Amino acid sequence: MMTSMNKTWRGITYVSVWVVIWGTVASLMDWMLLTGEVYETGTSGQAVTFIGYGAATVVMATRYAGRFFAPDAEQSSDGPEGGPEGSDQQ
Repeated sequence: MMTSMNKTWRGITYVSVWVVIWGTVASLMDWMLLTGEVYETGTSGQAVTFIGYGAATVVMATRYAGRFFAPDAEQSSDGPEGGPEGSDQQ
């Protein structure tokens, strides 16, 4: 039960961090494009900026998810104390 809850919180944290990253990076790029007068507020250019950065963020988050969630899988297979005791590795 505790492990399941831990995985849930890790998942929520992981997604939340990526949402903040997406919002921050897309907003900074949007600000640069607005101040550079590339497009105006409320135009399709703004939507394309946020959707494009959203897609890139989803790709990156999916790609790095294995690194974020891997430690639990490694610890559970190492042994009762989470160390290499009892394994065949030397």
